[in-house]
Amino acid sequence: MRVDLFDFDLPDERIALRPAEPRDSARLLVVDPAARKAQLSDHRVSDLPSFLRAGDALVFNDTKVIPAQLEGIRHREGAGGQQVSATLHMRVGASRWKAFAKPGKRIKIGDRISFGHDGSSCLLGTLECTVEEKGEGGEVTLAFDLSGPMLDEAIHSVGHIPLPPYIAAKRAEDERDRADYQTIYAREEGAVAAPTAGLHFTPDLFEAIDNAGVERHFVTLHVGAGTFLPMKVDDTDDHKMHVESGYVSAQTAASLNAVKARGGRIICVGTTSLRLIESAAQENGEISAWAGATGIFITPGYRFKAVDMLMTNFHLPRSTLFMLVSAFAGFETMHAAYRHAISTGYRFYSYGDSSLLFRKD
Repeated sequence: MRVDLFDFDLPDERIALRPAEPRDSARLLVVDPAARKAQLSDHRVSDLPSFLRAGDALVFNDTKVIPAQLEGIRHREGAGGQQVSATLHMRVGASRWKAFAKPGKRIKIGDRISFGHDGSSCLLGTLECTVEEKGEGGEVTLAFDLSGPMLDEAIHSVGHIPLPPYIAAKRAEDERDRADYQTIYAREEGAVAAPTAGLHFTPDLFEAIDNAGVERHFVTLHVGAGTFLPMKVDDTDDHKMHVESGYVSAQTAASLNAVKARGGRIICVGTTSLRLIESAAQENGEISAWAGATGIFITPGYRFKAVDMLMTNFHLPRSTLFMLVSAFAGFETMHAAYRHAISTGYRFYSYGDSSLLFRKD
């Protein structure tokens, strides 16, 4: 499909720079393509339990955002130091990470980088690495001098929360983001971007969900910085999807299969949970235990195997995620939903409002 079919105009003031307070007071646009009337209806996230049934199951991504934005100095024999930044996006070994580096064109294999160092102070408290590989679009593989838990500790010491570019362009990251840009159930460290639909959940909302007889299950998909990369092709067939790693446990797979067997629905909280469940699902809809890297790219025409409903924030124009929701609830339906959201003041992107989508059969 043509990428420009997924374009739309978004006024700058619709981009949320801070989350709603409390989190579950954010607006919730319910989109039901099968409804004869009122396919679009306006609610609050706190209303979510009223759209669920006893026996349904919510699936959350419990990945935890790490301070993956690193700033430092590149060193090369015969050349002076140069300031560089790197956003870690996928761990590929105990001491190795793939990252997007800037300025990418000037970095070469073999360069040494001292992160946590601005060139004006000594090297105490820095994190050292070597550029091991170089790919396209500024992607590099960094081999760190530290490994395992020691490397994790060092990243936490020198790194910053990598705010999405549409927020970072408007304000700097601050201490408040360390809490705001993390779900209350985050557990498995490794993400460099939050599974943002989950940011709306509060202990009170969890209690209401439990009281409604709805199950809560958790999977892990470490969200990478590739989720923010713009599409540079004109046709979806030419796009190479970014890859993210994660897993679905055997226990979770069995529980979700039991939900489906008794007529319950699977509601994914966030596109990351959906992409993982659909990666783990067989053609007959059965979900298997699964672990690895997924580059699943969902566009209109995709046949969903397991997921019945999706809660998700509002996405960028021409993005793979707007394509995914268009596949899920219908191309024309989602264009109408986004027009409604923009005209009625919904807040977009990571810190913005949310939507609850029923699958178009």
